[in-house]
Amino acid sequence: MKKFCISLMIIVIILLSVACGQDSKTKESTEYLRIHIRANSNSEEDQNVKYAVKEAVVNYLTPIVADCKTKSEATEKISLRSDDIRYIADEILKANGFEYSSLVKVCSEEFPTRVYEDLTLEKGYYDALIIGLGKAEGDNWWCVVYPPLCFTSGGNVKYRSKILEIIAEFKQRMQSEDI
Repeated sequence: MKKFCISLMIIVIILLSVACGQDSKTKESTEYLRIHIRANSNSEEDQNVKYAVKEAVVNYLTPIVADCKTKSEATEKISLRSDDIRYIADEILKANGFEYSSLVKVCSEEFPTRVYEDLTLEKGYYDALIIGLGKAEGDNWWCVVYPPLCFTSGGNVKYRSKILEIIAEFKQRMQSEDI
């Protein structure tokens, strides 16, 4: 009977994951924390420094968000470091001879529909880390901080299957009950 229950539970988990995953290319905006770095202007110099700021901020945030298990955890960790992020951006600006500074905030803003590889983020309101450089009137660079879609550079990417984690946890619980 116990094996039947375990088998049934595994089948239910698989069916639920398939049913929930049918629209996996479009997810609710509440599941994502985005990042936008807005350049001062569209001049070549302002656009180049935007990418230098992006590189420094991504390098700084990658280890911070790598182990986050929820969007709220990632948001909290980033919010607590907003002064550090601003310092990093301002130092890049200063090192490149710019006299303007940055503005860093985590807030909810409306974004248009965007496609990131095989994921579509529909138009809507998203929580985001916004980094405005100077007047922040130029083109921007954007990505997703949580889940970390743009924070996976390097060889330490670890892929996980939530379904396998649930099954393993269930099996472990069942084995401990047998003891």
